[in-house]
Amino acid sequence: MKTTKQIRSSLLLAITAIIWGVAFVAQTTGGDAVGPFSFNSVRFIIGSVVLLPVIFVLDKLGLSKRKPVTKKDYRLLWLGGGLVGLSLFFAANAQQLGIYWGAQVSKAGFLTALYIILVPILGMFIKKKCGWNVWLGVAISLVGMYFLCVKGEFKLEWMDIALIASAFLFSIQILLIDHFSPMMDPVRLSSIQFLVCGVLSLIPALIFDVPAFGGFTELVKSFGTWNAWIPILYAGVMSSGVAYTLQVVAQPGLNPTIASLIMSFEAVFGSIAGWLILHQTMSVREMIGCGLMFAAIIIAQLPTK
Repeated sequence: MKTTKQIRSSLLLAITAIIWGVAFVAQTTGGDAVGPFSFNSVRFIIGSVVLLPVIFVLDKLGLSKRKPVTKKDYRLLWLGGGLVGLSLFFAANAQQLGIYWGAQVSKAGFLTALYIILVPILGMFIKKKCGWNVWLGVAISLVGMYFLCVKGEFKLEWMDIALIASAFLFSIQILLIDHFSPMMDPVRLSSIQFLVCGVLSLIPALIFDVPAFGGFTELVKSFGTWNAWIPILYAGVMSSGVAYTLQVVAQPGLNPTIASLIMSFEAVFGSIAGWLILHQTMSVREMIGCGLMFAAIIIAQLPTK
């Protein structure tokens, strides 16, 4: 039974990684069109609203897991959703800023996915132990992502520092989900985290995006094109509403380090999305990187006995 649950959780997180990989393209075009904070604010509010009818249908069918009943349940739900949403606010906006400042999609994927090494390190402080095979998988995946994402000379610029910061913040978000999601309805938790993140993102949007676009009216006009709404809707409905919810649902079935390894495959799928959507080619070096990351996922989940 445990093995079946782990396989199901792994498959759901793999789907999450696919959606997030394609989202790198949407984040690049959408952030340029409407500003980084405005893009995140709208996408996450859409993600929260999209889940409301899902919650309603699940409640009607009696399929909601750990539906809150008492005042204590609701307080815990809003506490967990608020903390996860706060961590997502800092993580997502740091990532979006790095992309907006000009980081290439492949480099953004590599630096963001550094959470695969940060999660087990941070997990040690809360007694989340990992076997030798998980640490070996982490090491191999780092090499694989380097082959996949880094080309030529590797320099750290402001955009890269923002992406490294986002990796650290995503590590905290992953560990918070690991802590709170077994205690409450995962879909409600997901909806609240999006709402908190989206509303908080409005603050820097009004401070930074409005002046950058020449005033509030001009910023609103920037939302009047399909170049803005196609990436926003994809990021809001698929990347936020679907993928982050799959993360909340699936992650409790796995060690958080293994979960982060699977989700780091977004770097692989980001490169594949660039090949399919933007007609970019994949070099032999990039294919080797994909192969190493796939091997890392398998090694990390082998039974240590």
